Amino acid sequence: FNAAAKDAAVAALTAQGCTVEVSDLYAMKFKAAATTEDITGGVKDAENFCYAKEIKLASEEGRLADDIKKEQEKLKEADLVIFQFPMYWSSVPAIMKGWMDRVLGFAYAQEKRYSEGIFKDKKAMLSFTTDCPESVYSDTGINGDINVTLWPLQNGILNYCGFQVFAPQIFWDPATGSPESRSSMLEGWRTRLQNLCGEASVYFAPLDYFDKEKGFLLKPEVKEKYASKESGLTVGIHMGKPLPANSQTKAGV
Repeated sequence: FNAAAKDAAVAALTAQGCTVEVSDLYAMKFKAAATTEDITGGVKDAENFCYAKEIKLASEEGRLADDIKKEQEKLKEADLVIFQFPMYWSSVPAIMKGWMDRVLGFAYAQEKRYSEGIFKDKKAMLSFTTDCPESVYSDTGINGDINVTLWPLQNGILNYCGFQVFAPQIFWDPATGSPESRSSMLEGWRTRLQNLCGEASVYFAPLDYFDKEKGFLLKPEVKEKYASKESGLTVGIHMGKPLPANSQTKAGV
């Protein structure tokens, strides 16, 4: 079904005049593990090897492995990035997480992240299948609120790099559905893609809401602004209040 969802997206976006490039990580045999092999010409400090530091330096000096450089070039050219995957263990498959680990190393710095990230003019979204019905990921379901599950991916990776994040496209348990229900899911996806770029993005608190000198805690004036609100600011920044409903699954919440 993920292949069908990918094909539907390619067809729908191409029909709108978009140039679409697919990175099929399994077909590419993309290496998931982040290792010293990602850096050509050797590492600077082998005795105290730190992948994040070494990969950032290698990126600045043009010493990254070819497979990483090719994916980074695709990112630089893209206006929209769609991550299509089957949800594994409430997250992305290892090969996609490896892509994020290896390819996004150039995409952040202390002064360029979140709302000031280098991808702030680009859009991204998650599109994925589950092996369970929606109720399993509800606020009373056994896996808990899907909004909480999505926070590390959408905030900790996409928003961290600056992407404007569209609400996810979730295909609930297509494997056990009827052929008609799967066709309906794909048709809904195609319809959404026709107007996707006109959608609002998921809300994340901007970087200037936080005090860098105090460990990036919410500034007092922001806390005061939200003190009278019934729920917290976001799923991740809830200020001891109830979590805001649907803040990671619907735009503008």
